[in-house]
Amino acid sequence: MAVLTPYLTLLLFGCLTGMTTVLFGFGGGFVTVPVVYGLWGVTAHSGADAMHVAVATSTAVMVVNSALATLTQWRQGRLRREYIWPMAAYVLLGAVAGSFAATRIGDTALRALFAAYLLATIADSLLRKGFLSVPRAREPRPLSRPARMLGGVGIGSVAACLGVGGSVMTVPLLRRRGLPMAEATAMANPLSVPVAVVGTAVYALAAPTLHARAGRLGYIDLLACAALLAGSLPTIALARRAAARVPDRVHSVAYVALLVIVLLVMLVVGI
Repeated sequence: MAVLTPYLTLLLFGCLTGMTTVLFGFGGGFVTVPVVYGLWGVTAHSGADAMHVAVATSTAVMVVNSALATLTQWRQGRLRREYIWPMAAYVLLGAVAGSFAATRIGDTALRALFAAYLLATIADSLLRKGFLSVPRAREPRPLSRPARMLGGVGIGSVAACLGVGGSVMTVPLLRRRGLPMAEATAMANPLSVPVAVVGTAVYALAAPTLHARAGRLGYIDLLACAALLAGSLPTIALARRAAARVPDRVHSVAYVALLVIVLLVMLVVGI
């Protein structure tokens, strides 16, 4: 039973990742990373490469979660091509660079970068106008070419490096273009897919043979990944209509509140 307890915990948190994928476009990253990191460090594993394993496992979970959520959002008519393409191509380029960079950053530095990224995003969302509320009369504005190009590369590189998908940069960017939270978070899912695919491929091949373990593919913990998906996939199916029913102001405040909770968790588990 003691052996199964970590995986039962992951199953429950998998349900939470499914909900955050639907409501916030996270793909699970901001929940998956601290949970896997904490469990990896306190179980029989030595704790070596714990952050790399957490980031890699997060990207693998995001491949499935983001793809399923994208299909769901597309069927419900919430995706707008002009905000997704060609930005997705630039996200893909950034993801390649970010994934390779993460394999060369030490575990402690990676944890610190993750926390710093969260803190900067929280501060930006609270201090700059245009995120917590959008004037009802404002019509959504298109993304400029520099925003698509530089924003896409930046989103891809940071998201792949930290295993968090593109939501925490994509949603504020689209939000400040006047999009409601339901649409901004919906479009974060397809923009997270290239990050997840590239990151998973790189992390699967990057772990040194010296650190190879049963149940791992490179840095990816396959058993943890399976447990998380077992919880997230049914939840995505059940919660697919929830985002449209949440008031816009409540949706944006909840987004920031979740980031604060994740930052506190990361501080508690070892940063």
